[in-house]
Amino acid sequence: MATKTIVAILLPAILVVLFARVTYNVYVAAVLTIILLFVSVYKGYANYPLIILLDLLSTAIGFLYAKHMLTKVKKSS
Repeated sequence: MATKTIVAILLPAILVVLFARVTYNVYVAAVLTIILLFVSVYKGYANYPLIILLDLLSTAIGFLYAKHMLTKVKKSS
């Protein structure tokens, strides 16, 4: 349970930032991450409500950070 909690806190935010760097679109990055989260819930990897909540919060934090990062990149170019 502790490992799943740590992964739920870190991985979705990292995925959103990674996808945003690849696609240069935070909305596409968020949708891709939410699709991956949905698949993990469907497969049974995230079977606790706390893990699902942490996944969604981490996705939101990653979305905000990626949005800030992309506006910074657009200003510098």
